[in-house]
Amino acid sequence: MIISSRIHPFITRVTWTSALIASALLLGSCGSKPPKSLVTPLPPVAKHPLPNKPDDNRPVRGVWLTTVSRLDWPPVSSVNVSDPATRASQQKKALTDKLDNLQRLGVNTVFFQVKPDGTALWPSKILPWSDMLTGKVGEDPGYDPLQFMLDEAHKRGMKVHAWFNPYRVTTNIKPGTVAELNRTQSLHPSSVYVAHRDWIRVSSDRYVLDPGLPEARDWITSIVAEVVARYPVDGVQFDDYFYTETPGSTLNDSQTFRTYGQGFASKADWRRHNTEQLITQVSRTIKQLNPNVQFGVSPAGVWRNRSHDPSGSDTRGAAAYDESYADTRLWVQKGLLDYIAPQVYWPFARDAARYDVLAKWWANVVKPTHTRLYIGVALYKVGEPSRNEPDWTVQGGVPELKKQLDLNDALPEIQGTILFRENNLNQPQTQQAVNYLRNRWGS
Repeated sequence: MIISSRIHPFITRVTWTSALIASALLLGSCGSKPPKSLVTPLPPVAKHPLPNKPDDNRPVRGVWLTTVSRLDWPPVSSVNVSDPATRASQQKKALTDKLDNLQRLGVNTVFFQVKPDGTALWPSKILPWSDMLTGKVGEDPGYDPLQFMLDEAHKRGMKVHAWFNPYRVTTNIKPGTVAELNRTQSLHPSSVYVAHRDWIRVSSDRYVLDPGLPEARDWITSIVAEVVARYPVDGVQFDDYFYTETPGSTLNDSQTFRTYGQGFASKADWRRHNTEQLITQVSRTIKQLNPNVQFGVSPAGVWRNRSHDPSGSDTRGAAAYDESYADTRLWVQKGLLDYIAPQVYWPFARDAARYDVLAKWWANVVKPTHTRLYIGVALYKVGEPSRNEPDWTVQGGVPELKKQLDLNDALPEIQGTILFRENNLNQPQTQQAVNYLRNRWGS
């Protein structure tokens, strides 16, 4: 496996960083020995800021580019190409075509999913190669997708945030998936499923890491450290998958709670503490490695409903605090994030979770802080018939989209909009909205 040797220039000025990265990379090969904490305690921050670019304060006009299940990229057809060089060429061409289209649209920031599960879209020493690229976990695609994305996006004046799903190991628990993971036993690195089987749980009918294990949180932190140390990413983002459960597939972390949950009034409080620990570790580590890299989270749009908490929003939606065990409001108040990008995926007329109610609520949350606020908008709903949300189909969804963007521009606390997700820009039902965006955002 070819490992990129590209290191951020300023890294050499911070001597302890080499040790941290060495520890991070070592985790990939230590299957039987739990890793030591990489980030606790931390030395004082030694900041070496890079010169600010003139466009650093421009509003974010972003899009999420998904790789899980190849929803946006790479093209499904490319995976079946037998010649590695041809396959890589097709994937690169598909990506540059997308970036060209985004540039014409006026998008200036791409949130690129580099860790869709327990695999990587860069030559990692901790994670095996993603099967999204070749159809086989651990198979080298013959190029570095993350470096290619960075080179091509930066060439077009666009920023790139490396988007990680922290805890997800697989998207299902099928026997074929298990067999594929077991086949990585002889690889270096192998899947965390075989390297650290005792960290793995089942939740929402998929394999996940147990967030209550300090070793698992350190391991995730090491993965982020590897990327931030080796690549000129503009930011790092975690999505909303922290604790993920369904009624029929809950996370069995009872033993972990017995081991680590002493002193907490409830398992729910302990779980929220675990999630905050991960956010704190990752935030500190990024700032130690490169204080110019932005760290953000894109949580569910509702923190808590007012019916459960007087500080919550006047909504009746699924709440991150109660369902994902993510106290996202507290993270903002504690200054753990450079930005937060709540997924406000409802129209103005959706009474249970009105767009304007939530956008204004989040604006008030960030107002006394230094955390930037970007709003995630539901491009995937545009043009899709919906009994509960008919506004998405009125005049191709343009009036609804216009109202949302107008509100984002009108509230000074909102410093950007992110569209979910890239491939929806290419669908027939969104073309009126896409033309509107091009006229509004494009140069």
